[in-house]
Amino acid sequence: MDLHHPVVALCAEGMQAEAAGAAERASELFRRAWQAAEAADPVDDYAACVAAHYVARHQPTPRDTLHWNLVCLERADRVGDERVRGFYPSLHLNLARAYRELDEPDRAREHFARAAERLDDLPEGPYAQWIRIAVADGLRWSGAVRDRPSEPLLARLLAEFCARGDLKSLGLLLPAYLTDLGGEDDRVRLVTALHQVHASRWLPPEAGADVGRVIAALGRV
Repeated sequence: MDLHHPVVALCAEGMQAEAAGAAERASELFRRAWQAAEAADPVDDYAACVAAHYVARHQPTPRDTLHWNLVCLERADRVGDERVRGFYPSLHLNLARAYRELDEPDRAREHFARAAERLDDLPEGPYAQWIRIAVADGLRWSGAVRDRPSEPLLARLLAEFCARGDLKSLGLLLPAYLTDLGGEDDRVRLVTALHQVHASRWLPPEAGADVGRVIAALGRV
């Protein structure tokens, strides 16, 4: 985003206020950003999309939050070019969370799935990883993705690593586990991570046997 754009600059200032704990000041700045985008001639839909995203963060009710997230999506659709392409995963994730909070699981499931479809629009990096983890969690919650048959074994294995403080094994496994969207590529990624842990030779024999059982349950690559 262009931080020199006046609307984007107001949103950036609002985020600084939010980080400092000044919620009312942040909300005021986000509202000013929205008003500035709407006052442009012609209306700046890109800037309005950005502002609506931040306005949604400071709403008193889940229904109000949903409203502003829908406004954000509408404005992104109006823009319809590369500037907003990377917005869609988080747009649909925010809508899914709003519907989840409003106890509308079918609508939540729909938007978790749409967020998953747009994940490739994000450049690789920590932000994309964070969004993918949130989407994977939402898909499991909504029943759009079912636990793999290996889940009980894998959950127990991860608990054992946590109990032992085995940060190296956890570091290899958790990214693949937490970002599992239920597809074949995700299964392969998870099995590959398990093979890496198994091949490292730092595990005690009983833990190595447990890893082998999880690999067998998942199916070999």
